[in-house]
Amino acid sequence: MPPSRSALVVGVGPGLGAALARRFARAGLRTAIAARSLSRLDDLAREIDGRAYGCDATDEDQVTALIERVEAEIGALALVAYNAGAFLPKSVLDTPAAEFERCWRVGCLGGFLIGRAAARGMAARGAGTILFTGATASLRGGAGFVNLAVGKFGLRALAQSMARELGPKGVHVAHVIVDGQIDSERYAALRAERGPDALLHPDAIAESYWQLHLQPRSAWTQELDLRPWTEKF
Repeated sequence: MPPSRSALVVGVGPGLGAALARRFARAGLRTAIAARSLSRLDDLAREIDGRAYGCDATDEDQVTALIERVEAEIGALALVAYNAGAFLPKSVLDTPAAEFERCWRVGCLGGFLIGRAAARGMAARGAGTILFTGATASLRGGAGFVNLAVGKFGLRALAQSMARELGPKGVHVAHVIVDGQIDSERYAALRAERGPDALLHPDAIAESYWQLHLQPRSAWTQELDLRPWTEKF
């Protein structure tokens, strides 16, 4: 069976998601991108000569259909990155249950649904890489970050469990802790104040994801943490 040469990035915005898609496509993988809103993916899909798909990652039926379509249209998946997330900084005292559940569904349940659907094909083929995007909140819950931390804690546990189960089947599962702010125009003032190295550049993060995919099976990383040298930890 020829090696799989396709990739899927779920949770694609103008920052890290787009950088991941560009890196995978530049490496020669046929790359699919997915987000809840399909219309905002058109330009990037054309840029990378890839395919764009609309998908609510928290909907089991939509996820199943997404993986089936991607593999039918661009080939068996070699690499899947789950980069979706949602949260609103707010005191736990003022957080509505519905908002808390929505953030958990995007941050954790979606990772489970995408990871499970991708892993079924990869395990059957005996090869593949599944990468999950974590955050500082994957390790500690900060005040006002309950909506983020609970989902990210769960996503980390998911990655650990999947790695232990699927590694013997040839599937590399890794969790990436992005410990710091990702550079974007939103943080232009911070960049000007602290310098460009105070923020994580999306392309630099994407390169680390790609290197995880390239790792030989005898030395797989299960968890990688990335931060600017200025970040305290």
